[in-house]
Amino acid sequence: MALDRSTIWPYVDGAAGELYYSRYDHPAGLTAERALGKLDGGRALLYSSGAAASTALVLGLLEPGQTIALAGGGYYGTPLLLAELRRFGVEHVEFDQAGRPPEGADLIWLEAPSNPFLTFPDLPAAAEHPARVVVDATASTPVLLRPLEHGADLVLHSATKYLGGHSDVLLGALVCRSDADWEQLKRVRGLTGPIAGPDAAWLMLRGLKTLELRVLRQSETALELAHRLDAHPGVELVRYPGLGNPLAARFMQGGFGGLLSFDVASGDAARTLETSTRVIKNATSLGGVESSIESRHRWEGDRVPEGLLRLSAGLEDVDELWADLEQALARVPERSERRD
Repeated sequence: MALDRSTIWPYVDGAAGELYYSRYDHPAGLTAERALGKLDGGRALLYSSGAAASTALVLGLLEPGQTIALAGGGYYGTPLLLAELRRFGVEHVEFDQAGRPPEGADLIWLEAPSNPFLTFPDLPAAAEHPARVVVDATASTPVLLRPLEHGADLVLHSATKYLGGHSDVLLGALVCRSDADWEQLKRVRGLTGPIAGPDAAWLMLRGLKTLELRVLRQSETALELAHRLDAHPGVELVRYPGLGNPLAARFMQGGFGGLLSFDVASGDAARTLETSTRVIKNATSLGGVESSIESRHRWEGDRVPEGLLRLSAGLEDVDELWADLEQALARVPERSERRD
């Protein structure tokens, strides 16, 4: 589609039409929202980032005095954001998402799978809870998981990752099961202004054209790398939903995603490895066509092991990626005992 960067559109016979001011809607945004909504099976709204979508969800749907039950071990930015939003009277508690959510929560916040620990939620247990359920499906995408079909009320995406897919757009999205939630969130988005711009929406539309091809290829590569890493003496622990997680096997269809993490002996070992790769970029974020790796301890501190490395598989040849990891691992001193 042609990219329209207009901020205003003329009234029709003196009345506002579907488009009148781009803080509320614009052509690229509407088209991208419809496309994503069709993929996820709901009604979508785009935001300027995943963090903006998360903030809009809390401020748009919760009240002071309410509590969020947050999946423990997920994206580290979410509990930091929720701690910041305590000033508005919303609390949060963390729980093991492989079990039942705590009673008394007003919103259940899951990650499927979690980043960087790759745990998977018990979706039926969450759906039985009276609270709304939101699933951050950034790492699975609607190619592998459609949470609304399993009882979730909302889906959250950091569309910067797989939906955009080329590491060149900052974007977030919420997909709603109910019209009421969608209408409320859309109203608050218009008032507060975090709508995604036309260029970002257009880039997501480009990414959606190849989403299935990319995600299936990245899933195949990640699974193969997980198996090879698991057999390597220099690797202490591998985390990947495709290595026998029964919940992931039950709900993910077509693969287990392009994200995995693994531990080496120490923080120094992790730094040696991440700075020794030649094909895999030593960079943050995930979901792009080029593979990336990084130590997460630099950002997350003691909530993760010092030796934890997060690896996002791209579209390179799997043997080329393994050769790169193998030569980098050869530079890392081995520890005599593994954690199995």
